[in-house]
Amino acid sequence: QVQVVESGGGLVQPGWSLRLSCAASGSIRRIHAMGWYRQAPGKQRELVAALTSGGTNYADSVKGRFTLSRDNARNTVYLQMNSLKPEDTAVYYCNADLSSIDYVSYNLWGQGTQVTVSS
Repeated sequence: QVQVVESGGGLVQPGWSLRLSCAASGSIRRIHAMGWYRQAPGKQRELVAALTSGGTNYADSVKGRFTLSRDNARNTVYLQMNSLKPEDTAVYYCNADLSSIDYVSYNLWGQGTQVTVSS
C-alpha cells in the first residue's frame, strides 16, 4: 500500500505562519513529483507549489511567501507558509506522482488539511 498524508493545518491570524507536511509511505521505488494544491469554498482546486526534478514552481499568489522543501530520506515535502492572508484560507491537498517497488505508477492525493486565516 502506498499513500500520502498531510498535516499541519490550523487556524491562524493574518501575518502568521504555518508549516504543512506531506509524507508518502509504503513500498515506494521513486517519487517523481510532489506538490500542494488548495481549494477554497466555491472555487476550483488550484496549484500552490510543486517540486519536480526540474525545480520548484509556485503560484503567483504565493510567490515570496510560501516555500517548498523536501526531505528525501523521509519521503516528505514541507510547505512553509509565511505572511498568511485571509485569501489563503482553503483546504490544502498534497499530491504525489510516484512508482512502487513493483513498478506500478500512482498519482495520489492526501485527505486534505484545513488552513484558516482569520482575525
